[in-house]
Amino acid sequence: MAKQPKKLIANNKKVYHDYFLEETFEAGIALAGTEVKSMRMGKCSIKESFIHIEDGEVILYGMHISPYEKGNIFNKDPLRPRKLLMHKKEIQKMVGKIAQKGYTIVPVEVYFKGSLVKVQVALAKGKKLYDKRQDIAKKDQRREAERDFKVRNLG
Repeated sequence: MAKQPKKLIANNKKVYHDYFLEETFEAGIALAGTEVKSMRMGKCSIKESFIHIEDGEVILYGMHISPYEKGNIFNKDPLRPRKLLMHKKEIQKMVGKIAQKGYTIVPVEVYFKGSLVKVQVALAKGKKLYDKRQDIAKKDQRREAERDFKVRNLG
């Protein structure tokens, strides 16, 4: 069987700046029909979203899905909490890691896998200010090296 390509809807670039991503999981998401239609149009944002585990259920807060234009009375609240669908073993693994200091769960990207909406969730450890500065310095060095390489090869 051919591998189905994933169609990216939204990603959270800020996560890479603020956290060290240790392990990623793929989770389904419980949505209403009008929310899926709105996502097909690309109207979704996870920039300010976060995840909590309550009573053995993984809940995504702060994910904004714009109301579907033709949805009238069937539209849901754009910022309502949404349940993520994961295996119990994965949830228990995340609960164990979160109990350690500095760990959290963050959504990284939302995408279509076939006809299903999936969320990539990561177990992350927060970066300190000096870690962020080191990353910025490495990025600047890499960019400078690429620029020098390009100038050397064009000239």
